[in-house]
Amino acid sequence: MQRKVWQLRRTLEDAEPGGRELVARRGLGYVLLTAADAVDAGTFAGLVEQARATEDPRQRAALLADALALWRGPAFAGFRDEEFARPAVARLDEQWLTAVEEQAEARLALGEHSPVAAELTDLVRRHPLRERLRAAHMRALYGAGRQGDALAGYDELRRRLADEQGLDPGPELVALQQAILAHDPALAPTAGNRPTNLPAEVTELIGRTEALAETRAMLAAWRLVTLTGPGGVGKTRLALATAAQLTGLFPDGVWLAELAGLEPPGRERRSAQAEVAETVAAVLGLRDQGTAGPGEDRPGALTEWLAAALRDKRLLLVLDNCEHVVEPVAELIGLLLRSAPGLRVLATSQEPLGIAGEQMLSVPPLELPTTGQAPHESAAVRLFVTRAAAAAPGFTLDDGNAHAVAAICRRLDGIPLALEMAATRVRALGVAELATRLDDRFHVLGSGARDAPPRQRTLRAVIDWSWALLAEPERTVLRRLAVHSDGCTLAAAEDVCSGDAIARADVVELLARLVDCSLVVMAETADGPRYRLLESVLAYCLERLEDAAEFGRVRSQHLDHYMRLAEQADPQLRGPGQRTWLRRLDAETANMRGAFDTAVRIGDAERALRLANALTWYWFLRGRRGPARRTLTIALEVPGPAPAAARARATAWRAAITLQSGAFAGTIAEHLAALAPYADVDDPAGRARAEWFLGTSLYGIGDLTPSEDLVDRALTSSRLLGDRWLTAAALSSRAFQAKLHGDFAALRRDGEQSLAVFTELGDQWGRLQAMVPLATLAEIEGNYETATGLYQAGLRVAEELQLWPEVSFQLTGAGRIAILTGDLERAHDLHERARKVSIQQSDRFGEQFAVVGLALIARRKGELDTAESHIEHVLELHRQRGYESALPALLLAELGFIAEQRGDAESAWRLHVQGLTTAQATGDPRAIALALEGMAGAQTLAGHPQRAARLLGAAVAARASAGAPLPPAERGDVTRITTRLRAELGNEDFAAEHLRGTELLPDGYLASSPDELRLPT
Repeated sequence: MQRKVWQLRRTLEDAEPGGRELVARRGLGYVLLTAADAVDAGTFAGLVEQARATEDPRQRAALLADALALWRGPAFAGFRDEEFARPAVARLDEQWLTAVEEQAEARLALGEHSPVAAELTDLVRRHPLRERLRAAHMRALYGAGRQGDALAGYDELRRRLADEQGLDPGPELVALQQAILAHDPALAPTAGNRPTNLPAEVTELIGRTEALAETRAMLAAWRLVTLTGPGGVGKTRLALATAAQLTGLFPDGVWLAELAGLEPPGRERRSAQAEVAETVAAVLGLRDQGTAGPGEDRPGALTEWLAAALRDKRLLLVLDNCEHVVEPVAELIGLLLRSAPGLRVLATSQEPLGIAGEQMLSVPPLELPTTGQAPHESAAVRLFVTRAAAAAPGFTLDDGNAHAVAAICRRLDGIPLALEMAATRVRALGVAELATRLDDRFHVLGSGARDAPPRQRTLRAVIDWSWALLAEPERTVLRRLAVHSDGCTLAAAEDVCSGDAIARADVVELLARLVDCSLVVMAETADGPRYRLLESVLAYCLERLEDAAEFGRVRSQHLDHYMRLAEQADPQLRGPGQRTWLRRLDAETANMRGAFDTAVRIGDAERALRLANALTWYWFLRGRRGPARRTLTIALEVPGPAPAAARARATAWRAAITLQSGAFAGTIAEHLAALAPYADVDDPAGRARAEWFLGTSLYGIGDLTPSEDLVDRALTSSRLLGDRWLTAAALSSRAFQAKLHGDFAALRRDGEQSLAVFTELGDQWGRLQAMVPLATLAEIEGNYETATGLYQAGLRVAEELQLWPEVSFQLTGAGRIAILTGDLERAHDLHERARKVSIQQSDRFGEQFAVVGLALIARRKGELDTAESHIEHVLELHRQRGYESALPALLLAELGFIAEQRGDAESAWRLHVQGLTTAQATGDPRAIALALEGMAGAQTLAGHPQRAARLLGAAVAARASAGAPLPPAERGDVTRITTRLRAELGNEDFAAEHLRGTELLPDGYLASSPDELRLPT
């Protein structure tokens, strides 16, 4: 032993003078005299004590990592089972486990849940009953999103403690389990000490809850997510908010690299990819230590070094504002993603990076207020109000300013940056004035937050930034798109945006680039893609169009395109393509209006008339009679040369539309004079259609003869010209006219022929027209099931085509059947729906038809005042329209029955006699019968039952002459009057007087009994 000690002392002395003194004798043995930090165990203990004295979890974790790094295997390896070593082994093992637990807790404070969970799994398996270790593992699992595994670990510990030691988990572990079950916010990762350079948010992020969740979900599934959208839409805010929620999932941090300060790539500049790489490396705190070797200045060396540096990292990199350096960013990120499997990238850019594995999320503008929605439910309104309240203390949203606030949000397209700029103006302008001044938006929003980047300090600067990134052909197409209103189709863009250096075939590719750059918004429709500009971009591009001196020429191209489109659509609206072309023209309403305004502004009478004429049938189908009349009037007033046929067509159709729109003025003869221009025009087809349209528009206005003459002439011409559509239309009009005459045979014949031709032609509107008189005939015959089926079928077609005047008409027709079947509640609902649709569409005819039905219902319920009020409303509409004819027989009959039911015999008699005169003028036996039945009621009230009975008999004869006896469901008034007469006369005398009335036709009876037309006093 002494020899070995001597050898040791010599070796130590040789290593360092005085070293031999380190070995000293103590008692019966020897000791090595060293400082505590001279051996690993002492150094380890010292580092652990330092860590425990440190409050910063990052520094504490680093010290404990250094301490644990001293362990290169188990303590006293090879001697662990020796008696002398066992106490030390136990002590050191406990110290090591405690240090591991403390380091895990420090790392959890830094948000490193996933890696800690993975590293502790095996250790927990080896030490299953160690509660502190188990607690750290449970926290790590929960923070990594593995709540189930965390709770399963607790259950395993609880079972083993109970089975092996008869114990329960300690109170700290029980509390942890309860916190996990309750999703205690205290367990959520805190970002304060995690590796990140994300800036703290200064203002609340509003309206992005769904977008945040979607972005997080995409980053969980994909390694590269790019947020795209126009400038100012909030891509950066959304990216930062998303990243802030994910700091706990990336042990190597979440890092923001702002690229807006980089210059776009240029010929004289060194590698743009290298600049992007330098920016990323600087953000990550990486420094090149020269490991690239002698060739480190070669192209790509820096990016290769960065890729190598990130190879084993697990981090999220947020790249903001990539659009002006999109190509070098794409090259760098493609390399980094291939090299570093633990890297995820969240990019913001006005256009996609366009590399493999990229998932794009287009950030939409904030939700705008919609009709029927409370303003505060709109995210755009909430943002504006919040920012306005900050800029103008005391500002609140109320009923007085809600409309103006909603208008501001819509005018600014829900773009957050624009709304925030506008909010700063509330203090000086108020919201009403601010909304008014948005026509000059670039001046009004000419300054923003002082701490904002220059490109975001004004609305113009926001769009300037995007404009500067475009090539000249892209700028040309973008500014030309601005002449469109409410978007355009691809075909329209190709027609309007081509010319000069832009070939038509190149427009689609340039348009795709503008969509990629988030300057053009594309929406899929049933008719293909549709492209539009946000309102602020549109205003900017109109200025650029003026600057380029292209405004006039491009507007003319716009006019030509939409004039051709309208002329292409016109014949298609009368066939199987009706639904498609209605939808297409609906989408182009604003463009058609803009094109027409251009023709008027430049004084182009020919194109103004062509466009107005081509759109008239569309306006008619849609029930837009007011716009149709105004447009035709303006077109006719444009000076300059135009084809005589175009002027003749516009003149005649304007007269017909005027009649239908309720703007009746002058005599019928004056309206018929609208056909005079055709006298000097060789256009038989145009004249025939104009005659039909004017004739059918005269239906129900005064004497029926002019209407019948025009329709008959049109029918004759249609057959000579082979115009089958016009033949079907004229036959349909004749069926309506036959109904007024009570000629039900002609109604059936013409209606069925019309329906057959329209069905063959595929014109759904035409089928509706033909079905209406046929449904009326079924109603007259008491075949209510057939009538209801026809009205229901018609309603389905009308709603599918959105032919709102027809929708109203079909609803009213179905409501009439409900009256006859006694379902007055359903009848009221149908008529009320019809009335509302008509009012919304300014359809006076439809409104009258529906209100008359409401009057019928009210009288049948015994609500005489309500019934009279409804009829007075209809009479007022008649007066407003300036009808020169007598009042309709049905209205006079209803007023007469109301007077009778009130006991006013004199008023009842007067009204029914007036109704009889009107009915005789039309020759309708059913109307004549209705008047006679009403007169019978008045005679009954006046105390002349014999005359009343004869009048009822004459009414029966009138209905029989038309082959339309009174159906049981319509016998209410006759039954009431008959019951009273039988009570007064007795059945035998009533039958005799009734028979006398039936023996002569009404004309003969009245001629032989003139006294019946007078009410005796």
